[in-house]
Amino acid sequence: MSVDLSVEELLPDEWQRLRDIRLAALRSDGHAFGGNLEAESAMTENEWRAKFEIFTGLVAVLDGIDIGFMSVENLAGDFGSTCWVGSCWVDPEFRKHGALRSLFQYVDVHSIERDWAIQGLGVWVDNYSAIAAYEKLGFVMMGEKQESTRKPGLYYQRMLRNVTK
Repeated sequence: MSVDLSVEELLPDEWQRLRDIRLAALRSDGHAFGGNLEAESAMTENEWRAKFEIFTGLVAVLDGIDIGFMSVENLAGDFGSTCWVGSCWVDPEFRKHGALRSLFQYVDVHSIERDWAIQGLGVWVDNYSAIAAYEKLGFVMMGEKQESTRKPGLYYQRMLRNVTK
């Protein structure tokens, strides 16, 4: 395995990269997300570009291949979070090689200037491997489980990490 792993911030003109990695995530691990492959596959270029008005898209890149993704949205969230991390995914072929950690390191490096210091996220309560990965990165569970509005009957757990402590 090469060690040429980097993180890139996507720009609106790179909407196709966002689309491709998001659809790959939904095809591979759709159960882990609130989104829907059929609906997102039908989105137009303008709809994909509009995502950049909501969040910052980050990709983990290995030897020129996009292998992981996360979004970071600035907001005043639960438990004092200043941003919400979403859509975290790493291609199964490349898991356990540092891609998720690299994505979070990028967020941490830019945490003060971008107001990303108190990071919140939600994870399905039965996604034990993701919960364990987030805990290794310093996230802690906060509050009670919440029912999903996009997938009624499913519950997610909020987690928080403060990189200034």
